Amino acid sequence: MSSTAPATATHLLLVEDDHDLRDALESTLRRAHWEVTAVDCAEAGLAALQSRDVDLVVSDIRLPGMTGLAMLELLRARGGHPPVVLMTAHADAVLAISALKAGARDLLLKPFGAEQLVDVVRRHAPAQHSATAASGLLCCDPVMRGVVARAERAAPTDASILLGGESGAGKEVMARHIHLASRRASAPFVAINCAAIPDTLLEATLFGHEKGSFTGATRQQPGKFEQAHGGTLFLDEIGELPPGTQVKLLRVLQERSLERLGGHSPIAIDIRLITATNRDLAADVASGRFREDLYYRLAVFPVLLPPLRDRPGDIAPLARSFVQRYGRSFGIADARLSAAAEAALHQHRWPGNVRELENTIQRGLLLTDNGCIDAVHLELPGAPQAAAPRQDATDALPAQRPGLTAPHEPAAPPSVLPPALPPALPAEQARPRNVRDVEREHILDVLQQVGGNRRAAIAILGISERALRYKLKAYRESDAETTTADAGITDPP
Repeated sequence: MSSTAPATATHLLLVEDDHDLRDALESTLRRAHWEVTAVDCAEAGLAALQSRDVDLVVSDIRLPGMTGLAMLELLRARGGHPPVVLMTAHADAVLAISALKAGARDLLLKPFGAEQLVDVVRRHAPAQHSATAASGLLCCDPVMRGVVARAERAAPTDASILLGGESGAGKEVMARHIHLASRRASAPFVAINCAAIPDTLLEATLFGHEKGSFTGATRQQPGKFEQAHGGTLFLDEIGELPPGTQVKLLRVLQERSLERLGGHSPIAIDIRLITATNRDLAADVASGRFREDLYYRLAVFPVLLPPLRDRPGDIAPLARSFVQRYGRSFGIADARLSAAAEAALHQHRWPGNVRELENTIQRGLLLTDNGCIDAVHLELPGAPQAAAPRQDATDALPAQRPGLTAPHEPAAPPSVLPPALPPALPAEQARPRNVRDVEREHILDVLQQVGGNRRAAIAILGISERALRYKLKAYRESDAETTTADAGITDPP
């Protein structure tokens, strides 16, 4: 299934004098959902660059008149030009060095396959790479492209979709992409984080309330279901719904109508529901924590988003997109990543996924002096570290918790957890790693880095204080159960 066209597609300039090859290359690029202006000489390419915005130039080197290399050198002298990928059938070491010194992003050796061309363009085009610009979803890695293709199969329907995956993997961005690829794209997209709202207010937030229905209800208020009428309602962290709200949600989905809190008249609703969770809902169903009938109502079409470490082809493109976005926001001209910084990004394991990468890029931009983010500015474990000014002991951040260093990263120095945090499981009690284990490690690492300050931790994690309290309580209970079982202690009959 093809992707829905974005509001502003990536535009490529193709410069190739061989007519048949130019047509073939243009056809390949258009099938990958890019807009293409195709010309037969460098002079025509320069004129095209004057007449419209171009995101990437793909040019042959040997052209009639001005060569592609000379065109690149001219563009570089002018400044502010789009990235350039050069093509040649006569490559040698001297030519390759000349192309790279002139500023070429890549050198394609003819003959090359269509897939190689598309991969190179995806890697270097600065705008969104597939038909996902409108939603903000970026997918270059083959693993992620497969996930997007699966989601797009259900997008034109009203089937309920359950998005799974670790915290920070981009579930809300995927939900928005599905909405924009559906027949409801022109209607509202309403998102709510179920864990961010106190239990006492959650039902009123979802279903609305009438004036006087509870203390403080001074006026009638439609809920999120009504606000999303005709469009898509996205409920994030659906696994945090309390049992009573689960019952009411199931009834609304079955009857396609609701009653506001304090109301007595049913209100018809027409919404497409997308939910998301970083929990193992099937396990919650088995334990009785989540209703089985609601689970099957929500998981008509499950889509699992892979963690960032399992789609490495997305790391650099995502990082570049964040550099562009926050470079503009911070007023940093010519914001960019060095080759060493990109290498450091690929070596990191990203337990916090895309959200962690986004925060890392912001930090790097704030630390750079000339707009170029180097590895030292990322402050990642295992990457070069700047010599920090001497700190008072009360100001220093504690080191990363021992025992949780990802593979291929050097172990952090030992440190002591704040007393309020549950300790890591001893090695002999370790269980097979799953999504919940990875989430636990990330949450406790963040708490360790902020010295146990929960307010700072929830700002970094992007979850509510209530959700954090719940998770820490669950970790303590799990550790207590494990210790009891291992010691052979059971409750008295």
